[in-house]
Amino acid sequence: METPATSSAARPTEHPAADDAIRIARDLIRFDTTNTGDERSAGEREAAEYVTGLLQDWGCQPAYFESEPRRGSVVVRLEGQDQTRPALVLHGHLDVVPANAAEWQADPFGAEIRDGAIWGRGAVDMKDMDAMILAVVGWWRDQGVKPPRDIVLCFFADEEAGGALGSRWLVRNHPELFAGATEAVSEVGGFSVSVAGRRAYLIQTAEKGIAWLKLVSKGTPGHGSAINQDNAVRHLVDALARIAAQPWTMNLTPTVEAMLRGAADLAGVNLDLTDRQSVDQLLDAFGAAKRFVGASVATGVNLTSLHTGSSKVNVVPRTAEGTIDMRPLPGEAADAKELVTKLAGPHIDISPLNEDIALEAPLDAPVVAAMKEALTAADPSAAILPYMLAGGTDGKALARLGIASYGFAPLRLPDTFDFTAMFHGVDERVPIDSLRWGAGVLADFLGRI
Repeated sequence: METPATSSAARPTEHPAADDAIRIARDLIRFDTTNTGDERSAGEREAAEYVTGLLQDWGCQPAYFESEPRRGSVVVRLEGQDQTRPALVLHGHLDVVPANAAEWQADPFGAEIRDGAIWGRGAVDMKDMDAMILAVVGWWRDQGVKPPRDIVLCFFADEEAGGALGSRWLVRNHPELFAGATEAVSEVGGFSVSVAGRRAYLIQTAEKGIAWLKLVSKGTPGHGSAINQDNAVRHLVDALARIAAQPWTMNLTPTVEAMLRGAADLAGVNLDLTDRQSVDQLLDAFGAAKRFVGASVATGVNLTSLHTGSSKVNVVPRTAEGTIDMRPLPGEAADAKELVTKLAGPHIDISPLNEDIALEAPLDAPVVAAMKEALTAADPSAAILPYMLAGGTDGKALARLGIASYGFAPLRLPDTFDFTAMFHGVDERVPIDSLRWGAGVLADFLGRI
């Protein structure tokens, strides 16, 4: 078997897998795999069966798993040239967050092409990466190419709700699927941003933890016209206000410190890593991408919902509920939760809805070097920076098996394209030229690992 080509015939901008990546991305978007986080979720079955069919057509022998009816995941191991080397997990997820069609300019599941982009829910999160992976694998099989080492290819269910029915279920029930794997690569890394007018690519080497918490207050029910000092809604609102107003201490991990130092060099500014104002001023150089990278300098909390037990405006309810989405930095989860409990006060009971670990992988790993080499080959003048993802990925589940996780879904984006707004946003879309470019870079990277 030959090794993946890196000659001029397969340059990243003109890779033969590019057309298939576009076609597969559109096919995947047309499957409604909406994950509402409960039994109303559409399920991933049809999309997973489509992926299974592609892999079977290429002579692979994928395994299909359902943790619950319609919640399907697909796994297959591709044999590499060197069986003595540890395997690499290359993974994506097939589910998407809900989309309100009335708010969109295009059908969220129509995969329409408009203004040079593919529109639809999942276009960037993350059916574009799923498509690039599959297109590269299809090209390998067509050309008789083996990757340098074994690749465990996974397409998970339920990532958007924490992975309990997808990656976490597979890790718990079928850990043998990942035997011998030491590293994993998936979404939300390798995309370009503009930093002080310079193009830079962000490689994800870390991600924050997750603590989705429910807050419940109890009080004395009664008539809305009467004095009530024990109002459950008031208790909850006061607690949420205190939590929302809490300033979180800046704490720079190795990944974030390396990102900031690199960005300071690009911007030509002096950086004081001990001064929050200096760091915030530098983060402004990332433009719209600040909403992603800016969240990595401290633990953060967002208020996400409010509910009461009242069905009438003149009835004070006995209880009120709210939820918060807390994203702690590595090593801060316990202290952050303790602080939230203190801020909430004695009238509030707190219970976890979903909690998961933060991750930080080595910056000097060979897999990171391969990412940099592939990006540099495709865009020699650009800078490359590590960064910490404020959200979470299925890498958290794989970490329980000792697998280090990275994000590398390469896309060279127009400077005016607000990429970070696409994640869970209205009118989600991915530029076609970016997808074509990314398929080539991904193929180049996977030939180096």
